[in-house]
Amino acid sequence: MPWPVLVFDIETIPDMAGWRRLNPTDPQLTDGQVHAQWQAERAAEGKSDFMPLYLQRILCISCVYRNAEGLRVHSFVDRDGHSEAKVVQTFFQAIEKHAPQLVSWNGSGFDLPVLHYRGLMHGVVADKYWDLGDDDREFKWNNYISRYHMRHLDLMDLLAKYTPKNNAPMDALATLCGFPGKLGMDGSQVYAQFQAGHTEDIRRYCETDVMNTYLLYCRFQKMRGGFTEDEYTQEIAFVKDQVHSLTGQEPHWQEYLQAWA
Repeated sequence: MPWPVLVFDIETIPDMAGWRRLNPTDPQLTDGQVHAQWQAERAAEGKSDFMPLYLQRILCISCVYRNAEGLRVHSFVDRDGHSEAKVVQTFFQAIEKHAPQLVSWNGSGFDLPVLHYRGLMHGVVADKYWDLGDDDREFKWNNYISRYHMRHLDLMDLLAKYTPKNNAPMDALATLCGFPGKLGMDGSQVYAQFQAGHTEDIRRYCETDVMNTYLLYCRFQKMRGGFTEDEYTQEIAFVKDQVHSLTGQEPHWQEYLQAWA
């Protein structure tokens, strides 16, 4: 299996400041009231109340980083409401520094387009990520951008054979493979949790999601011959040990291990 590997997942909330710039509203209303009003209007029209991707503000990016030296879990979080640009830039700097194998679940359909839009808005620089072979000739044949290249592996997209009607939810696949699946909340609850001041709970949820994605990536590597049976067994045991070492730091890892029966 190629190292280093960077598995990532983002959690977003509606960009109400952006929404207000595009749709002048009563300044006396809170963001929550404006959003609720918009949701009611969409429901009355029989339309989705999910904000378009360019109006998704990135609250958290969680990563599992695996290389020959070990495994790390880290999150970049906009805790003060003014650090989104730094969060996005730091993520792309990690790609610049390590040129890792990127892995996601629906990253092509959601996470990366959101990162593109928010990076564009904030003036982020991401040379290595956008390289199509101009700077490094290897990237002409395998880069992060082209859909059928493998430098970014969207597991959901690939397993569905690039056919949206075949897409499967990560939670279901993780559970069916014997991994913990989602814990604590799901994406539809993130904005309400944010409004309630539970940013750290959102970060913890994102971290367990990205760990599930890494475990599914390991199972995929076994299927495609990237791991032998013994190597796969050793890697899963290693990951479990690493998670166990985190249980003394934060309670969500203890809950994760308990669900990993």
